[in-house]
Amino acid sequence: MNNSLLPPLLGLFGMLAAFVVYGLVMKYPDGEDKVKKIGDQIHTGALAFMKTEYKYLLIFIAVLVVLAQVFLGTETAIAVIVGAACSSLAGFIGMYAATKANVRTATAAQQDGAAAALSVSFYGGSVMGLCVASLGLIGLGGLYYFYAANGASHVHALEGFGMGASVVALFSRVGGGIFTKSADVGADLVGKIEAGIPEDDPRNPGVIADNVGDNVGDVAGMGSDIFESYCGSMIASIAIAYTMSSESLMFLPLGLAATGLIASIIGIFIVKMQSAKAPASALRSGTLLAPVIFIVMAYFLIQSMGDVPMAVLWCVVAGAGGGVLIGLITEYYTGGQPVKEIAESGETGSATVMISGLSVGMQSVVIPILILATIILVSTSIATGANIAGVYGVGIAAVGMLSTVGITMAIDAYGPVADNAGGIAEMAGMGKEVRDITDSLDELGNTTAAIGKGFAIGAAALAALAIISAYSAQVSLKYGSDFSLSLTNPMVLVGMFIGICIPFLISSITMKAVGDAAFEMINEIRRQFREISGLMEGTADPDSERCVEIATKAALKKMMLPGIIAVAMPAVVGFGLGAIALGGMLAGGLLGCVALALFMANAGGAWDNAKKYVEKGNLGGKGSDTHAAVVVGDTVGDPFKDTSGPAMNILINVMAMVSLVISSLLPLNGFFF
Repeated sequence: MNNSLLPPLLGLFGMLAAFVVYGLVMKYPDGEDKVKKIGDQIHTGALAFMKTEYKYLLIFIAVLVVLAQVFLGTETAIAVIVGAACSSLAGFIGMYAATKANVRTATAAQQDGAAAALSVSFYGGSVMGLCVASLGLIGLGGLYYFYAANGASHVHALEGFGMGASVVALFSRVGGGIFTKSADVGADLVGKIEAGIPEDDPRNPGVIADNVGDNVGDVAGMGSDIFESYCGSMIASIAIAYTMSSESLMFLPLGLAATGLIASIIGIFIVKMQSAKAPASALRSGTLLAPVIFIVMAYFLIQSMGDVPMAVLWCVVAGAGGGVLIGLITEYYTGGQPVKEIAESGETGSATVMISGLSVGMQSVVIPILILATIILVSTSIATGANIAGVYGVGIAAVGMLSTVGITMAIDAYGPVADNAGGIAEMAGMGKEVRDITDSLDELGNTTAAIGKGFAIGAAALAALAIISAYSAQVSLKYGSDFSLSLTNPMVLVGMFIGICIPFLISSITMKAVGDAAFEMINEIRRQFREISGLMEGTADPDSERCVEIATKAALKKMMLPGIIAVAMPAVVGFGLGAIALGGMLAGGLLGCVALALFMANAGGAWDNAKKYVEKGNLGGKGSDTHAAVVVGDTVGDPFKDTSGPAMNILINVMAMVSLVISSLLPLNGFFF
């Protein structure tokens, strides 16, 4: 059999495994009438939002496909369609499974205890993880077979796959993030602080919208986010290897991703076997053992390829090890001593909570960036020593970090499922024992989500650097020594200044979008508490559909501008100022995006867990002044960690991928200079 057929075939096997896991989820009961009704409301709301969002996306993708057809050819246009379809499908299937798993997790907690609840929620997340890894291999692996394998000459068309996936990821992450945080902020501020009722109280009109948002933002959005980094790192490595005329090095990224899928499936079984005894250590074992298994398998893969230097394995190790380290550092800043310090600062009010949280977020940027710098230095040195282009080493390090995405994404998506289960348990009045189980799962899920966010940022940074390196290599092929990204060139500096301001602009737009939507949501929740007779007494039902509608309209309306800016800026700068200025813009954008992403994700995660630390009974517990102060911190942190921060990962990859796609069309100096 042709080796280039193995990745898409293994992808099909992975999808089969995902459907088997989904079948295991569906074997669990979905509860009594009240529980089932709440679960159906969440499922229906998430499904309606995703369908409407994808209609908007379809229009945007259609425009891109037409432009790709006109300027780059049929092969690239087809690749854009396949990339967008695979990314959308991964997010949709993952969201669908999560909304089926959450209600079953709550019911399992009530009927069978913590171990069964963990199994259901982890299975629900595993569907997402397996779909991301498998559809990446099916889509990109299938295109590679037809466009690049066995001397085929349409290698550059693969870049269209990355562009389609990146655009879907940006819209899904931003749209889902605006939806979930507008509902979350509204429900928390009016429910917890003003009305003094518990989180996820069934009287709160915003609770259903909040739970819907967890699925469309933290499951579907996160899935598309990781999917585009996963595929982007492979595409960049293939493009760099193509400039070296080595088919073995071109195939290696897909081969590594395929072995990573197998390692992820093994990791999922490890978690399942250990989860009954110790849930926290089971999830950690899966996170840490899957990369070890992957590295062992990668050794045999590289050895079997013959003409690939064995030194490349150390680039894989650098990437995989670096991803684990960044995740652990993120875990410390969002779950360790800094969280307690933020909570303690709440004793003097919300202002000190804000100050300490910002401080933690800023400090948390340093070590992950130093780790990324070390990965870059080590991987380029190893690749150069093996007589391979140094930038190829960076691409393979990114592939190494992302190859076990199946288990990483499974553990990350487990968090929102557990969170939703807690909400359902509260709304359905399932009792304190059930809520205690779901709360413990949710707390564990917050940690896994924080680790996932750190991993996603590191992976996106390396993937973007690899794509930028591929862009530089391709433009150099066209213009030779005339193309240089030297800091003494004023056009490079101009591009860098333009690039670094774009992340701040996008962050501003997305934060403002959440603020505007939350403003409308808060007023609606206040209106319902004021006007619906018997609502606070629990004798009348809230109009949850109205809150879902507000969040949906806000998300769809506000997600368009960031997407347009991200896709348009490379073309504006590239054609207006030239390929050199665009290279500078990508460098500035990368630095700005990585720093902002780490800062916002970790500050937001720390604020969130400081609130939960107080709610567990510390420092006065729920209802105290300290609790009110940390809820304010969490409210600000929500759009930080779930809207604006994650958008940074995708923003730099979208800009880099669009730049790579249009690189063959760009003038050296631009039309304006």
